[in-house]
Amino acid sequence: MLEWRIISQALHVMAYELRGVTESPRREAELLMMAYLKCDQLFLMMNPDRELENPQKLQEWTKRRKNHEPLEYITQEVSFYSEAFYIDKGALIPRPETELLIDEVLKNVAKESNILIVEVGVGSGIISIILAQHLKNARFIAVDISEKALHVSRKNIERFGLSERIELRQSNLLDNVNEEIDLLVSNPPYIAKDAPLEKNLSFEPQNALFGGSVGDEIIQELLSLTCKRKIKTFVCEMGYDQREKVSAFLRNCEYKSVVFYKDYAGFDRGFRLSI
Repeated sequence: MLEWRIISQALHVMAYELRGVTESPRREAELLMMAYLKCDQLFLMMNPDRELENPQKLQEWTKRRKNHEPLEYITQEVSFYSEAFYIDKGALIPRPETELLIDEVLKNVAKESNILIVEVGVGSGIISIILAQHLKNARFIAVDISEKALHVSRKNIERFGLSERIELRQSNLLDNVNEEIDLLVSNPPYIAKDAPLEKNLSFEPQNALFGGSVGDEIIQELLSLTCKRKIKTFVCEMGYDQREKVSAFLRNCEYKSVVFYKDYAGFDRGFRLSI
């Protein structure tokens, strides 16, 4: 236990323990330590010999990470769009690529627009929250089929003081949304159920990852609802290999335009459909 009593020594042990889990064991050890101490990088640098009061908790965190549990679930915090959000196992951990989904909405909606935006699959709430911060006059309904996800999103919505602007509903897709929708946005599950996954993904909610036996079933349902209800705009994230199937589905739908956007690696990652 002696090596866990001092910050510098604990960081050394943690980095050693995490060698087989991550390509950046030292950095992850520092992130765990900063979350544990509620401090920043500078504090660690200036206080290497400071004693730790409760190293058992830090040991537990390191053990969980060594078992491939995502860092974000351990610290219960995730960074997204330059903001810090609460996260727990009931919701999918936001990925950087989803920031592009938000960008696609923002560059096509006027800031002063008084519209109703509906998000399907609210998860942690990050999409509706960021959009609400930028679109001050828009109204939001955010739905999810999972009670656990709604619990996580509610905590974040309350943290950012947006409870009056973002209404949460438990719903399978748009079953409980009868209002006329101006813009539909979603980062739905789009992975095929038999696709091989990394170990850390086993900790995340499976219904937020797998879109069906093929993978794009939920995207197809949302496209069908968009066309049927004549929703003006639908912005959606998708798998890198699903562009052709989306295009094929739209041959049976009357629409004005569809624009696909790419992720940071240059792969197709989503689309904006205008009806």
